[in-house]
Amino acid sequence: MFSIRRMRREDVADVAALERKIFTDAWSERAILETLDQKQTLLLAAYEDRKLTGYLILYFVLEDGEIARIAVDEAYRRQGVATRMLRELGSLCAENGVSKLLLDVRESNASAYAFYVSHGFVRDGVRKNYYTNPVENAILMSYEIGS
Repeated sequence: MFSIRRMRREDVADVAALERKIFTDAWSERAILETLDQKQTLLLAAYEDRKLTGYLILYFVLEDGEIARIAVDEAYRRQGVATRMLRELGSLCAENGVSKLLLDVRESNASAYAFYVSHGFVRDGVRKNYYTNPVENAILMSYEIGS
């Protein structure tokens, strides 16, 4: 059974393991736990039965929320996991007064860019050499909730 819920402390080890699988700049368990303990964050975990399939990490201040991570296990991509996490995030943002989502995506990550565009995000600009390992530009994107 598929479910999305707020991330819990017991999810952190699985999230860190998925981070290492997906990202060259993976967050440590400690970094994820510290983020989970912050008040101005929303962290979601997606599960198929008892297996972590994806997660989302958002920082927010006043009406702006920045998606720091959105990740889906390769075996579960293109099955609606990220879409469902974004929908759940939209509901939680409304409850917390967040009306605008921000994110950045690697310039070479065409599939992620297309995913965000298909969900209403618009391109706002480019940050030169933002990413490391490898060095790459970031495309800045935003989405007005309720638009």
